[in-house]
Amino acid sequence: MRWIEGGAFTMGSLSWYPEEAPLRRVSVDGFWIDETPVTAREFARFVDATGYVTTAQIAPDPKDYPGILPEHVVPGSLVFTKTTGPVPLTEYHHWWSFVHGADWRHPLGPDSDLDSLDLWDHPVVQVTWHDAAAYAKWAGKDLPSEAEHEFAARGGLEGAEFAWGDELAPGGQMMANYWQGLFPFANTREDGWERTSPVRSFPANGYGLFDMIGNVWEWTQDWWQDNLPTAKKKHAQACCTIPNPRGGTLKASLDPFQPEVRIGRKVLKGGSHLCAANHCQRYRPAARHPEMIDTSTSHIGFRCVVRGG
Repeated sequence: MRWIEGGAFTMGSLSWYPEEAPLRRVSVDGFWIDETPVTAREFARFVDATGYVTTAQIAPDPKDYPGILPEHVVPGSLVFTKTTGPVPLTEYHHWWSFVHGADWRHPLGPDSDLDSLDLWDHPVVQVTWHDAAAYAKWAGKDLPSEAEHEFAARGGLEGAEFAWGDELAPGGQMMANYWQGLFPFANTREDGWERTSPVRSFPANGYGLFDMIGNVWEWTQDWWQDNLPTAKKKHAQACCTIPNPRGGTLKASLDPFQPEVRIGRKVLKGGSHLCAANHCQRYRPAARHPEMIDTSTSHIGFRCVVRGG
């Protein structure tokens, strides 16, 4: 783990997606954070020690999912598959599918495994928020808040677009694992990877942290909220700094487009190997995305923090 000295910074962005606004001055106390996302090898130690069974290894309860198709009431998870050509980028079903038997040991489905794919030192995937929180508790750690993750991802650079500066690929150098080419069908793999990459494959940021951007999205502790808080004005010319902000409430995090599903959403940070210039340009510290706490996919992982000195 790396020690991150607390401090204040400008959180958010006005340049990309509306959910990243407004810009707000935030402070965080000092904390320790994992140098890398938790790997499949590290997660296996947890499972071996505790016998833990992940969400994807348990069939969902139909009562929690009104209208669920019978073929989905089985253990499994969401797996990304490239399309054969261009498709509407708002229709996610073209590249995401629920695969029976996909889980953290079999990230692409029952016919895949960590040994044959050489994934032991890649970030563990196919883990829900519950799975990540269980690992963190076992390890004597916690999941980071959204503010802690963004502060750490910035690596000491105030207001920079990326974790290393304002240029995505400075001098043509690939600084993170993201999608090059046209998503979701043409990945030129200039970064060397089609899917996830081993941790530490790309340069660390200014705080010595790897993969804070790209590779896998990372779970945080915070409930999702669309309307982010701003500090109350002390007077007309200045605003106070928000200390150690935490995400809203379970109720506020519910998806308004699926009112029948009463499962909360947490904040994901960091983007993944599926972020591309033509789709989901969220390979940036300010980027954020909501995800239901029961959902696991082939592009979501996590890392942990320990607060205080």
